Amino acid sequence: MDAAGSQVADECAQYAGQYQSGFITTQGGNLLCSKIIHLITNNQVKSQVSKVLHECEQRMYKSVALPAIGTGQAGQSPAKVADEMLEAIVEFARQKSVQHLQTIKIVIFQTNMFTDFCKSMKKREDSDSSTMESLFSMFKSFFWGKKQSSEKKKFMILKKKVSLVTFQICGESQEKVDATESWIKDLILKEQLENTVADEAIESFDETEIAILEGLQRKKQVTIQLENKLSPPQIKISGISRDVYAVSLEVQRMIQQIKSTEEEQSKAELLYNLVEWRYPGSNGSFVAFDKLTNTQLEHAKVFKKPYLSVKIKKKNYKVDLNTLKATDDQGKTISLQRVAKDEGK
Repeated sequence: MDAAGSQVADECAQYAGQYQSGFITTQGGNLLCSKIIHLITNNQVKSQVSKVLHECEQRMYKSVALPAIGTGQAGQSPAKVADEMLEAIVEFARQKSVQHLQTIKIVIFQTNMFTDFCKSMKKREDSDSSTMESLFSMFKSFFWGKKQSSEKKKFMILKKKVSLVTFQICGESQEKVDATESWIKDLILKEQLENTVADEAIESFDETEIAILEGLQRKKQVTIQLENKLSPPQIKISGISRDVYAVSLEVQRMIQQIKSTEEEQSKAELLYNLVEWRYPGSNGSFVAFDKLTNTQLEHAKVFKKPYLSVKIKKKNYKVDLNTLKATDDQGKTISLQRVAKDEGK
């Protein structure tokens, strides 16, 4: 409400007690949207989502963004909320009478809650008919912040490391040979360690991550097994204890980097649907910045930074966020555009 501004707060106060169907509608205020639908809290998440979707269709809105309703102060289970929200959306999408509402987005920033929604989608995808596959592929592309290939992901193969050492033990008696063999095995076991790292992000490992794992396997006294057919995918690291610890930390760093990248891409995708920054193209037209640069420019503007350095057509420019002018290294200045997308119309 603070971000929306005092105008929206005043509207809410004006309409208090006049709500119908469990919600009131106000202007978007300072937010980059046309309208805000304020729900009156209850535990019937599916019913609330359904009413909002039908209201948007009736008002001929083209898109709507929904939070994870009821998971804040209401304290409802994220898994239950995920099931009810998706069930309401699926039932709405099945209706042939829907003509106007084209885009439904669920905005989630909490990692644990994100997992609950993913599980709910996968559960429905496994149980629903093939006619629902296209619907859930759209959900996936928004949640993961990237397009999902129509082909199954090719499994990456990590070359096995085989290093054999042969001990030949000679002694005065079989008893002493057996004792020596047992002593050697104990020494080996004391220095050996096995650690398994399991995470959904491992499925996103590509040739770059595989090359890093192969390099670690060559340099360290470890064997790395990539089990990407399991759910969740796993990386098993075995070898000398100190090297297993070191490689495990590097694997965790790689996983975190992938998650951070995907999160940034998802946020950039969301922001791109709200506001678009553009630079001059040819014949008087304007060209949209890539989504990550778009995010950097918008964040700099929101946080009132005076300047930001960007690249336009492989040239360095310094952007004045107050005047929306960009100047290159030779002093040439161009004008940028910042266009707020009115999704509600």
